[in-house]
Amino acid sequence: MATFPNPGLREIYDRDDLGTIWEAARVAGVKPGTIRVWVSRGKIEPMPIGNGQPLYHLPTVEKAAQVKPGRPKAA
Repeated sequence: MATFPNPGLREIYDRDDLGTIWEAARVAGVKPGTIRVWVSRGKIEPMPIGNGQPLYHLPTVEKAAQVKPGRPKAA
């Protein structure tokens, strides 16, 4: 399960909330390669839509982009 899971397909009412990796990168302010890294590390996941091209829930990507990785603070 992703750190930032997608809503269920029935909970997505606006088609504009789904986008390609390029649109996801634009929303997050990162490069498409970063989106691929987030997917491989389990931070986000593409929507399970069987059209061949992965689509991303853009509001979820935007939330994930707001959380920056950081180093643990020393005690």
